[in-house]
Amino acid sequence: MSTPTALDPTAPGNRLGAETSPYLLQHAHNPVAWWPWGEAAFAEARARDVPVLLSVGYAACHWCHVMAHESFEDPAVAAVMNRLFVNIKVDREERPEIDQIYMTALHALGEQGGWPLTMFLTPEGAPFWGGTYFPPTARYGRPGFVQVLEGVASAYRAKGEAVRTNSEGLLAALAEPPRAGGRLGPELLDAAAARLLEVMDPTFGGLQGAPKFPNCSVLELLWRAGGRSGDANYRGAVLFALERISNGGIYDHVGGGFARYSVDARWLVPHFEKMLYDNAQLVALLTYAHLATGISGFRRRVEETVEWLLDTMIAEDGAFASSLDADSEGEEGRFYVWTPDEVAAELGPADGALFCDAYGVTAGGNFEGKSIPNRLAEGFPGEEEEARLAPLRRRLAGARAHRVPPGRDDKVLADWNGLMIAALADAGRAFERPDWTAAAARAFARIVALLGDGDRLGHAARAGRRTFPGLSTDYGAMIRAALALAEATGEAGYQDRAIAWIDALDRHHWLEDRGAYALAADDSQGLVVRMANAVDEATPSGNGLAAEANVRLWLATGEDRFRARADRLFETFGGDVAANAFSHGALLNALDTRLDGLQVVIAGAAAAARPLVEVVRRTAAPGRVVTLAFEHALAAGHPAFGKGAVDGRPAAYLCRGESCSLPITEPEALAKALA
Repeated sequence: MSTPTALDPTAPGNRLGAETSPYLLQHAHNPVAWWPWGEAAFAEARARDVPVLLSVGYAACHWCHVMAHESFEDPAVAAVMNRLFVNIKVDREERPEIDQIYMTALHALGEQGGWPLTMFLTPEGAPFWGGTYFPPTARYGRPGFVQVLEGVASAYRAKGEAVRTNSEGLLAALAEPPRAGGRLGPELLDAAAARLLEVMDPTFGGLQGAPKFPNCSVLELLWRAGGRSGDANYRGAVLFALERISNGGIYDHVGGGFARYSVDARWLVPHFEKMLYDNAQLVALLTYAHLATGISGFRRRVEETVEWLLDTMIAEDGAFASSLDADSEGEEGRFYVWTPDEVAAELGPADGALFCDAYGVTAGGNFEGKSIPNRLAEGFPGEEEEARLAPLRRRLAGARAHRVPPGRDDKVLADWNGLMIAALADAGRAFERPDWTAAAARAFARIVALLGDGDRLGHAARAGRRTFPGLSTDYGAMIRAALALAEATGEAGYQDRAIAWIDALDRHHWLEDRGAYALAADDSQGLVVRMANAVDEATPSGNGLAAEANVRLWLATGEDRFRARADRLFETFGGDVAANAFSHGALLNALDTRLDGLQVVIAGAAAAARPLVEVVRRTAAPGRVVTLAFEHALAAGHPAFGKGAVDGRPAAYLCRGESCSLPITEPEALAKALA
C-alpha cells in the first residue's frame, strides 16, 4: 500500500499531490479529498464509520476524464463525496490487482464492467455495491451521481450489518475456486476454434458486433487452429480481420500505431487512446501474417508501428511508456482528424486531393464534421501507389506535430513492456532488423534495472519510484521477452534469467490448494482477496502467460518440472475453459504449444549456421521454440542433448516431446520439414 502523502495545499484534503502516477496526478487538484490506496485511508473510514468510495481509472481513459470534469471538479459534488465517504483514487494500470478484485465484484453483482470503475466498500475494503460512469444528473438511463452517493450512504447507515453480511458473501464468491472437470486436450482446442469461427464477422472482420476490440488472443487461437488443422477458413478469418484493422480508422495512417478499439462494427471510428499492449500484440500477429502470406501491407504496418513506438513511446532510457490519451485540447480525437482544407493547406491542391481521395477525407467528414483517414474502401496500397502516398503521410505527420498532442502516460509497466519486447525481438528477427532487436534488448535491460530486485520483479516505475512487488503477469510477460531475445540473439543469459523469474513466480504466487498462480504476490499488503483466475482482459491473463512460460521452458530445457506445472494449470482451469473458451485464449494458446509445440535446435558455428537460421526466421510460428546452440551446450535433460554439427556442418534438429529428428543440414530440407 502507498504511504500517506502530504496534503496538496491547492486542494485541501487531497492527498494525491505527492504520487507519481500520471492518472492520480490528473486528480491532485480536485476539490475531492482523495486518498491514495493504503491503510491510512481505511483507518480514516473506520474512525469516521463511513463507507469508502473507490474510483479506478487510467490516464488515457476518455470517460474517466468526462466523469472527472462533470463531478470530481465540481465543488458541490465534491462536498457531498467528502461528507459521506472516504474517497480513494486508484490507477488501474499501476495497481491491476486492486482493479481486478473490484471489477470482478462488479461483474458478480450482475453489472457490466468498464472504466471509470466506481465501487463502494466497507471500511475493511469489502465491496458491497458499484457501477462505472455516473453522470452528474440522471441521464443515459443512469441515476445522477449525487443521488447515488446519498442513496448508498443512507443504505450503509440504515442497514450497516446487512451491508457487511452481503459484502462478506460477495468476497466468498470472489474466492471461489475454478470449476472442476473438463479435460483440456486437442478436441477442446478444435471445438473452441470452431465455435469462435462461427462468431467472426464475415463482412467487416473480427468478432461480430460493436464496439470492436482486436481480441488478439482469440485471433492467435484461430491462427494456430489453421496451422494445426490445415483448414484455410481459420487463417482466412484472421487475415481478413488484420487487413480490416490495418486499413480502418483504428490504425493511425498518418503517424503509425493502433488505437484501443473501434466504437463501430466497421473498424472506422476508434476510441482514440493508444495502448502499448494492443500495439505489442498486433505487431506479433502482423509479423506472422506477413511471413505466411508475403503481403507487403502487413509488413508496412509493422514497420510504421515500430517507428511510432521508437519515436513516441520511449521512456526511462529505453523502456516503453504505457499509453497516449484519447483527448487533446479537451476533445476526443482532435489530434488525429482532418478536413480537406487542412490537408490542402499542408500538401497543396493536387497532392491534397490525392491524399483525401486515397484516405477518405471528405467535406462532410466521418467523425463530428471531420475525417478519420482510413483505407477501408481501397485496402492496402500497391507498391506504386504506396510510393506516392508515403511522402504525403510524412508531410502531414510533420504538420500534425505542431498540434497540441494527446497526453502521454510515461509510467513503465513490466508486463506491458514484456509483451512489446517479445514482439519487437520476434519482428526484428523475422524482418532482419537488428536495430529492432537492439531496441528490445535495451528495453529489457532497463526493466531489469528499474524493476528488478534479485530474482523478483516490481510492476510499475515512474519518477524514481516503483510499485513492488510485481504481479504474475509481470513475470509471465517478461519471461516471454527473455525467451524471445534468447531466440533472436542466441545469448544463453536470457534463458537463465527466465528460469530465475519462473522460480520466483513459483515461490511467491503459486497457490497449491487452488492449483494456480495468484495475480498478487504472497507479500502484497492490504488486499481483501488474492485473485487467481485465467480470464484474459485486453492482455493475456497471468495464468495464461505462466502456462506459456512453463511450456516454452520445458521445450527449451527438457526439465519436466515445467511441463508438470503447466499441466496442473490446464487441469485446474479445464472446467472454466470448457464453459467459456472465448475468455481463456491465452491459456488455450499455451495448451496448443504444449500439445503440438515444436522445438527447433540449430547447432554449429554461428556464421556457418546462418542459412539454417534464415529458414527458421522466414517460417516463424507462435507455437515454435528455437534454440541456437552456438556457444553453449544443451542441458542433459533436453531431447537434443549431445546432438551437434555433422562432419563440421551446422545441423538443425526438430524435436517434439522426447524425440528429435535426424540432423538436417540443408536449408531446403529444413524448409520442407518445417512446412
